[in-house]
Amino acid sequence: MAETVKGPASYFPSIEKKYGRPIAEWKELVRSSPLTRHMELVAWLKAEHGLGHGHANALVAHTLAEARGE
Repeated sequence: MAETVKGPASYFPSIEKKYGRPIAEWKELVRSSPLTRHMELVAWLKAEHGLGHGHANALVAHTLAEARGE
């Protein structure tokens, strides 16, 4: 039986389905942004790319944690 995905990554299937882009593409957008603070990035994804708050927050949290090596 597959392990249940927890945390921000649990949002990834619905993000891909709703917005039609792979997670790798969203994460690259976050990494390439000149913004660095969590809530600035969330606001940017919401305003510029139409993501909902929960989806934007999950992408930013996961991407920033990866950058920190977590």
